[in-house]
Amino acid sequence: MIIIPAIYIRQGNSVKLKQGKIETEIIYSTEPVFIAKLWKAKGAQRIHVVDLDGAFGGTNLNMGIIKNICSQVDIPVEVGGGIRSMNKIKEVFDLGATYVVLGTVAVYNPKIVRQAIDKYGSEKIIVSVDAKDGKVAIDGWKDVTHIDFWKLVNNIKNIGIKEILYTDISRDGMFTGPDFAGIKKISESGIKIIVSGGVKTVNDLIELKKYEKSGVIATIVGSALYADEFKLEDAIRMLEDK
Repeated sequence: MIIIPAIYIRQGNSVKLKQGKIETEIIYSTEPVFIAKLWKAKGAQRIHVVDLDGAFGGTNLNMGIIKNICSQVDIPVEVGGGIRSMNKIKEVFDLGATYVVLGTVAVYNPKIVRQAIDKYGSEKIIVSVDAKDGKVAIDGWKDVTHIDFWKLVNNIKNIGIKEILYTDISRDGMFTGPDFAGIKKISESGIKIIVSGGVKTVNDLIELKKYEKSGVIATIVGSALYADEFKLEDAIRMLEDK
């Protein structure tokens, strides 16, 4: 299991939100490219980038920044946020992204997910399953549907997705620990899982590592790193020793 540092970009800045709410925004840096280089220097093997302007409004305002991140760090970059068409998927890959993360479109138009798999391969397309109280959230988490997250997991597995990003929104940025019950449920599907939301301590990461055999391949960490709850390089070393 690897640790994937998160870079959330809104209006050109590297920011963090609690539970995806704009009013909780904290600006960590005005230079997201520098932050990406920093995480790479500290040992990151992959970086998670989200264009929040795209996620909230459907308009991707930060493509230039994302292109610079992809070109200036020599590790895989996964990109999400407002990617809801084949043209947009192509645009993000053309920026240099290694993986594209799809969210809302997987709920409204799963045919696009299938088309993306056919064109780019299942190893390049990740679907984000964002849940609150067991229900799927969309449009940058602004709207919570009546769709059970487990139903969405099964639907995207049947489409051909091999890897999902699971976020319990209620835990995002709250330092309450990962949703181990949800992770255990998703692991029953046999799909690979990237876990996001709730990590505060290295002990959380050590506990998550126990789920490797159940399909957990990575965890995305944002707030805990930016708040200096632990050092990325220390956490990587401790996980390698386990």
